[in-house]
Amino acid sequence: MSKTQVAVVGLGFIGPAHIEALRRLPDVEVAGIADFSAEIAQARAQSLGTAAYDSFDDLLRDDSIECVHICTPNFLHYEQAKKALLAGKNVVCEKPLATTTAQAEELVELADKLGLVNAVHFNLRYYPLIRQMKTMREKGELGDIYSVQGSYLQDWLFLPTDYNWRLEPSQSGDSRAVADIGSHLFDLIEYITGLHITEVMADFNTVHKTRMKPKKAIATYSGKLLQASDYEEVPITTEDFASILYRFDNGNTGVATVSQVSAGRKNRCTLEISGANQTFNWCSETPNEVWMGRREVANQVLLRDPALAHEEARALMTFPGGHNEGFPDTSKQLFKEVYAAIRNGKPANPTYPTFADGLRELRLCDKIVESSRERRWVTV
Repeated sequence: MSKTQVAVVGLGFIGPAHIEALRRLPDVEVAGIADFSAEIAQARAQSLGTAAYDSFDDLLRDDSIECVHICTPNFLHYEQAKKALLAGKNVVCEKPLATTTAQAEELVELADKLGLVNAVHFNLRYYPLIRQMKTMREKGELGDIYSVQGSYLQDWLFLPTDYNWRLEPSQSGDSRAVADIGSHLFDLIEYITGLHITEVMADFNTVHKTRMKPKKAIATYSGKLLQASDYEEVPITTEDFASILYRFDNGNTGVATVSQVSAGRKNRCTLEISGANQTFNWCSETPNEVWMGRREVANQVLLRDPALAHEEARALMTFPGGHNEGFPDTSKQLFKEVYAAIRNGKPANPTYPTFADGLRELRLCDKIVESSRERRWVTV
């Protein structure tokens, strides 16, 4: 069987993660990569064991490429996704899909018009116990949802000397913490509950009003062994921390906290969903277990185990119970569904997150930013 030929553009933190996951699929081959320059791409190609294109346009001219993964900084997503679609390529795009809702709307319409497979990398959906909770809700095991409490905490921007392109609105957009990691949190909340957030009340805080920007480029999450003379002080306008109240279309409410300045929290997404029958609690740092709380009988902890999960969640489990699966497996499982659609035809109701889901999160983020600026409840 011939393998689907794939190319990846953007080789910071997440691009190589895409490549690693793609290489775990037996019917997919990473044919080449591209980056900001031919020199960068060639250097990265050696370490990643693949070929390099001189430019993104050269990549698009390769008729053998069926799908392009866009892993570049946010401000490039719209332009590159549009070019890829117009070149007849299926597209997997990192979030956010674009930096404005108008751009995202255009991409959704274009992908639909051309009939191409399109996906946004909301990979956290693919922790098996996330789908288990969703399936239990669909089967009535959770009951009517009373409330949702969620948080996404990191510390990689904890110090005023921590710096990354995401701190610059020209590259990342008007929101930072909410757009970067809060988008994952809200996607999970609506995905699991089946509810839609209809109103938001947000309060942002920029802890570090100025930061020390390195005078040379550094990679996301990289250690920073720089001297004082290697920095310049710059103002910061995007949020380090956000508190968000929200209301669902079932009339009930929730609360979310998003932070990139919480010391010791490396990458911690937590959800507590309270229903009429029980409560679910799940954390990305212990993703192979979900706590299920009850009022009148003993609480339970469900471990990720194909023998114990619903069939829908079992489809995302490669290994037996006790053989932990984690962050790298989420991308693999997402890409499995995307490439099945590329081979077999785009389904009417995709199970993977599409450009439409990316548009939804952009609209929600816009309203959260608006609420914080105007200090009031805003309708989504």
